[in-house]
Amino acid sequence: MANYTAADIKALRERTGAGMMDVKKALDEANGDAEKAMELIRIKGLKGATKREGRSTAEGLVAAKVIDGTVGVMVEVNCETDFVAKNDKFIALADKVLEVAVSSGAADLDSLLAAEVEGKKLADFVIEEGAVLGEKVIVRRVARVEGKTVDAYLHKTSKDLPAQVGVLFAVDAEGNGAAEAAHDVAVHAAAFAPTYLTRDEVPADTVENERRIAEETARAENKPEAALQKIVEGRLNGFFKEIVLLDQPFAKDPKVSVGKVLEQAGANATGVARFRVGA
Repeated sequence: MANYTAADIKALRERTGAGMMDVKKALDEANGDAEKAMELIRIKGLKGATKREGRSTAEGLVAAKVIDGTVGVMVEVNCETDFVAKNDKFIALADKVLEVAVSSGAADLDSLLAAEVEGKKLADFVIEEGAVLGEKVIVRRVARVEGKTVDAYLHKTSKDLPAQVGVLFAVDAEGNGAAEAAHDVAVHAAAFAPTYLTRDEVPADTVENERRIAEETARAENKPEAALQKIVEGRLNGFFKEIVLLDQPFAKDPKVSVGKVLEQAGANATGVARFRVGA
């Protein structure tokens, strides 16, 4: 007769996130010893890790934290299925990754994965935890922004899943007005997905290519030569309004730009980061 109870099965499932049959088999093999069963589940998962190396990790979550109102840190942690993405153990793992990102000060992925957690590199820690979950789990990216005021906004695209979109936005001003503007812009960025913060960040070759397309299109439309330059610049401005955050029409009032909203709040943008799971 098995030397464990239904309560033991439930407790071990909660600790590992493993399926019921895997937990029962481990407890059988361990003769009811929960710690040994835990070890067996982990070993079994690690053995299967190499088989999962080529699998797609298009699900997951975004987690973020603001420290002292002036530093924002955000991570994206991926898994294979939405079933695991909403698993408490996976969410706890993502929280641990964020905690390490905050404490280590890592501003790039390599530094974060090399940071130590519980006596091992975070990269190894994540592999082991993924083994228990039975899926390939990766830390995809990390961002860190700083300013006198930083806002972090997380958005759920499905009520059944953790946040799939996250934004950090920083400004060089303080006070309620700056904080409100920073939050509003963070929410805007989550919805409108800008590629760049300012026009200056757009690569010159991208701008020139867009200018060439605008000019060729205008000529194909037989636009007057005298008006050509003005038409091209107008279309180029339209391009910037699509991809540059400060140029985008503000979500709450499309008559003004995001840049104008910040100007009215007496603030300048100092940094932005936007993650969408799998994008």
